[in-house]
This record gives sequence, C-alpha cells and structure tokens, in this order.
Amino acid sequence: VGRRVVIDMATEGDVELELETETSGPERPPEKPRKHDSGAADLERVTDYAEEKEIQSSNLETAMSVIGDRRSREQKAKQEREKELAKVTIKKEDLELIMTEMEISRAAAERSLREHMGNVVEALIALTN
Repeated sequence: VGRRVVIDMATEGDVELELETETSGPERPPEKPRKHDSGAADLERVTDYAEEKEIQSSNLETAMSVIGDRRSREQKAKQEREKELAKVTIKKEDLELIMTEMEISRAAAERSLREHMGNVVEALIALTN
C-alpha cells in the first residue's frame, strides 16, 4: 500500500490535501475517513523539522568558527602568560623552602612562586588556601 500527499496552493492560506491510495491484491473495505486536521498537523511537523534542521546546520558552522576563534585567542593569551611568568626571577632557596614545607614537586613550587612574582610568603599562603 502506498500513500502520496499532494499539496496544491490555490490561494494564500488555502491548502488542499489529496490522499491517493494504491491497493494491490484483493480489495479491502474502505477505511474510515481521517480527519483533515491530523494530516495538516503531520505535514506541519515534517516541515518544521526540515526548517529546524537547516537552521541548526547553519548555526553549527557559525558556532564552530566562534569556538575556533575563542580557542586560538585563549591559546595566545596562555602563551603570553607563560612568557611573562618565565621572566620572573625566583630564588633557589625560596623554591626549596616551598618544596620541603608544602611537600610538592619542583614544577608546582616554581609555578606558584612565579605566579606571585617571586614573593615566597604570598606563594605559601596561596598554596595553603
């Protein structure tokens, strides 16, 4: 059994739905007539879905480019921050003090000291909080 929906736009706002059924084999008793509104509602759902899908694909492309731009900006900012931190001079004694007192790795102690511009007291306070 195949069904086909034909839409004929006669005037603005008027939509005619024509259902054609093809039967094969022995004849069946005629089906109960369906409500006109349910067919229009089904058609409305299909067209809404198609329009929504088109909108989503264009929005997806825009969103991906925005995300890509944001990631590149964040990456550049992170690299600049790392360069600034690398310029900060730290004392070896302060580094060893933080490593032994806080029982953390050299990298973590060095990072904390650099973030606090070499101030050992501020670095220790930040690590304890």
